Amino acid sequence: MNDTDSLSRFLFEHAGIRGNLVHLDSSWRAILETHVYPEAVQGPLGEALAAVSLLAATIKFDGSLILQIQGSGPIRTLVAQATNTRTVRGLAHWEGEVPLHGQLPEQFGDGRLVLTVQRRQGEPYQGVVPLQGEDLSQAIEGYFAASEQLQTRLWLAASEQRAAGLLLQRMPDAHSTEEDWERVNLLAETLTASELTDLSTGALLYRLFNEETVRLFEPEPLAFRCGCSRGRIEDMVKMLGEDEVDRILIEQGMVDITCEFCNRAYRFDPVDTRQLFAEHTRHAPPTVPQ
Repeated sequence: MNDTDSLSRFLFEHAGIRGNLVHLDSSWRAILETHVYPEAVQGPLGEALAAVSLLAATIKFDGSLILQIQGSGPIRTLVAQATNTRTVRGLAHWEGEVPLHGQLPEQFGDGRLVLTVQRRQGEPYQGVVPLQGEDLSQAIEGYFAASEQLQTRLWLAASEQRAAGLLLQRMPDAHSTEEDWERVNLLAETLTASELTDLSTGALLYRLFNEETVRLFEPEPLAFRCGCSRGRIEDMVKMLGEDEVDRILIEQGMVDITCEFCNRAYRFDPVDTRQLFAEHTRHAPPTVPQ
């Protein structure tokens, strides 16, 4: 089974527990190619991308799930997004030196974790909790404990070649006992970071749960894809306002905007901007000679 850039769902028969396993390979490397991230930033970003991919697969929606961390520490902002069509993108901003093997408070300082469900139809849903725990897995588990009341566990890891994650969730309104949940979690806690990034889906599930009855479903492909477009960037330029755009044109001759997610550059010259604002321009009626 080819498990590169894939999301695999599995179910513990008769235990009321579901799981997701994600591997991000070329999609993860494509994100790393858009910016030069230090190793200490690559780790949290890769883990966040794996986490948001896992979480998006637990809900039914038409849109995107955004995981965002804002902090006062060296890593100021981290954003990871996954869509219902299994595309991902992400970025991080940092200042100064980030501890390579630091825990969450050392890397992000005081902060908050925000999960936003953006639906193509309907209002977005957003949950916000303080950023707490030693690592991202614990922070997200805390979010579910506080906001969703769903028993959820995550294991996350990232190397230069692969970002990976494992999710276990106790299904609501299903036949499940606390003994089942504790047993499965004890087995999963033997998982190492290197096993998570190096083992195939089948090998990893067998290594952890070979004494359990597990049903594995067909994997779903994942890909890196940015949502930027010329049209969306044009809307951003319009939001700046005609006066501000004119000032930029006078100073720089062009309006240059680069998408932070994919590093694609968009350029608008004076003719482009005149066309953008043409619909808002009102001309005085011509004067009729007397």
